[in-house]
Amino acid sequence: MILYLHGFRSSPQSFKSRLLAARLAELGRTGEWRCPTLSVSPLDAIAAAEAIVGGARDVTVVGSSLGGYYATWLAEKHGWRAVLLNPATAPQRDLKQYLGEQPLWHGGGSITVEPHHLDELNALRVPAISRPQRYYLLAATGDEVLDYREMLAHYPGARTRVIAGSDHGISEFADYIDDVLAFCDEKAM
Repeated sequence: MILYLHGFRSSPQSFKSRLLAARLAELGRTGEWRCPTLSVSPLDAIAAAEAIVGGARDVTVVGSSLGGYYATWLAEKHGWRAVLLNPATAPQRDLKQYLGEQPLWHGGGSITVEPHHLDELNALRVPAISRPQRYYLLAATGDEVLDYREMLAHYPGARTRVIAGSDHGISEFADYIDDVLAFCDEKAM
């Protein structure tokens, strides 16, 4: 199973999510795909991710930005593989500036970020990954939102692809989809 976790203010309609879903459809693998809409509450987002997976044992979680932070916590808790796309490493720090009502990127609407959400993020903090071989990190040097050097420091020993330039959304993500899926298809680690 491939579980995709979108980023802050994003949705299952994100660019990367749609590309991955389309590629899996081309390969006749839509039954493996899960991509929930995540709550603004980090603890609720984690609960939704765990519920959608159910009892599946062979899971790769693909997390983008804040979804990468969640993916790391889930990988450590459940022993899942994780693909991290410009993952947040300290969202409890970075999202302080977004307290209050925030517009969503897709479909209109908004969310309200409250101080207790930062506490929830802190509760999900993984100080250090335990098994680097379970992780595949894609980090863009041109990420305008997060510092790729923090990503590299947080995932030592992980399979890593540093993308020269690019952006937070990894605009050329289509070029990396087959690599991501190959990692997802590796035997449990």
